[in-house]
Amino acid sequence: MRKADPPGRNVLWRAVGGQRRDVVLGAVLGMGHQTGEALVPVLIGLAIERGVVDGDIPGLLLWLLVLAAVYVGLSFSFRFSARAGERAAVTAAHHLRTALVGRVLAPEGGAEEGRLPGELTNIATEDAKRVGAVAMALIVAFAATAGLVVSAVALLRVSLVLGLLVLLGTPLLLWLGHLLSKPLERRSETEQDRAAQASGVAADLVAGLRVLKGIGAEHAAVARYRRVSQDSLAATLRAARAEAWQNGVVTILTGAFIALVALVGGRLAARGDIGLGELVSSVGLALFIVGPLSEFAWINAELAQGRASAARIAEVLDAPGAVPAKGSAAAVPPTGVQGRLTLRALTHGPLRGVDLDIAPGETVGVATTDPADATALLRCLGRHTDPDDGTVELDGTDLTTLGPDDVRAALLVAEHDADLFEGTVLDNVTAAIGTTAIGTTAPTGATSAAADTGTEGTAVPAHVTAAMVASGTDEVARALPDGVHTAVTARGRSLSGGQRQRVALARALAADAPVLVVHEPATAVDAVTETRIAAGIRDVRGGRTTLLVTNSPALLAVTDRVVLLHEGRITATGDHEHLVHERADYRTAVLT
Repeated sequence: MRKADPPGRNVLWRAVGGQRRDVVLGAVLGMGHQTGEALVPVLIGLAIERGVVDGDIPGLLLWLLVLAAVYVGLSFSFRFSARAGERAAVTAAHHLRTALVGRVLAPEGGAEEGRLPGELTNIATEDAKRVGAVAMALIVAFAATAGLVVSAVALLRVSLVLGLLVLLGTPLLLWLGHLLSKPLERRSETEQDRAAQASGVAADLVAGLRVLKGIGAEHAAVARYRRVSQDSLAATLRAARAEAWQNGVVTILTGAFIALVALVGGRLAARGDIGLGELVSSVGLALFIVGPLSEFAWINAELAQGRASAARIAEVLDAPGAVPAKGSAAAVPPTGVQGRLTLRALTHGPLRGVDLDIAPGETVGVATTDPADATALLRCLGRHTDPDDGTVELDGTDLTTLGPDDVRAALLVAEHDADLFEGTVLDNVTAAIGTTAIGTTAPTGATSAAADTGTEGTAVPAHVTAAMVASGTDEVARALPDGVHTAVTARGRSLSGGQRQRVALARALAADAPVLVVHEPATAVDAVTETRIAAGIRDVRGGRTTLLVTNSPALLAVTDRVVLLHEGRITATGDHEHLVHERADYRTAVLT
């Protein structure tokens, strides 16, 4: 039975194979450079034989000219070989980063499970760089091998004993170097894993710095990072010790081998078996092969680290999707979606046999006594996971038969903790336009076909303006120095919590999805703004299916009806006022 390939081998093959043109070019030029370097001692020996031993001045000048030409050739070959190698390494790393980002952002998800954002960032940067460096290591390996082969052939011409010594001793040294790289490979994998964890924790702490300061948890956060950072430091030191030990042992073995070659050459010259020029060539070649042999120590270290990083990259690229990437049913264009949403015996996580039928154009509120119920419902509606049992249907079509992209083009889930991105306020609001129903009629509340809410006179589409007004983002824009053209930093940290929440809601409304699910969109705003947002959502979403998953009385009051999720089941249905008067559990959920 064929033994399974180690994890990451395919990643290495694809990374290097994708740059085969530059790798081959760099290898050929590198081999030319090392061949020229190996010929230098030979040419010097010939010049000495002609000029010193034989007294042939024209012959001496001829070989000196040949030597100069070889130096010019090896200089240019080194320059262009290094350029091709760097291009191959950088391009391979870039393609890996692109593949990793594509996998993390893939509609089916799954790659981010169990990994912090900082850890994924470390894999996409440091690990991709190390795998890309394998291309350069292979070029150097081919070049160093060529140098050793040419040196061995030259020594064979001088002396059979010297040539055989190099031909037999070099493979033995390479094999020992490979064995010595195994501990480094294992420790490099651990080092990268610990470094990624430290990066993930650091990114997590920075993202929540404002919250940590608010609850006075700075010391606990620092202690947590210190523990993870110390683990990373310890792993790095272990890997550094393994690399230093490998390099030291290889250097000792290489030095002993070179000394043996020089000793044998010296004894042959003393016996008169080789001439003065041949002795000079032999000693020069013995000194030259120190370089290629030393390169192999570096090559083994690079390959060990590259294999470890490739294994980590393979874990992300090969991570199973949370849901299937393709659906079995044909997608319905967003413009053809009626908006009937049906839950039949939906069971997932804490949800137990949830049945709910939402008519096209209806606005329904979902109040929960346990936030976990809301989270499970949102994951099923957004196709981030498939139900354990039961179905979620859109216009009679089971969502599990549609691809994730097709589902999200028709049914948009705007989660409570949605992030903003670098750009302007307007860039964030319009980020989802083009992924949902574009070109539909302007929603109710649009005041004109090209209203202007900015400070630079840029016309904003009517439905975007309506979304900004409905969410209260127009007030946010008026409070900012450049209106909707004000720059927003990563994750919206330059805005307050309430401002971020309103911009995120405006983005969801501006997407103009046939079915919109909104989760707690107004928890960080005051009561007056919350009431205005509730009315705005009702107006903008008039005639289209909307599900408000919230315990906010102001938002629930504008819905057509409300369902109460308690212990994973729907226990009550009715309008907000009726449930407030009739259900104690509902009052507990939304009024306390």
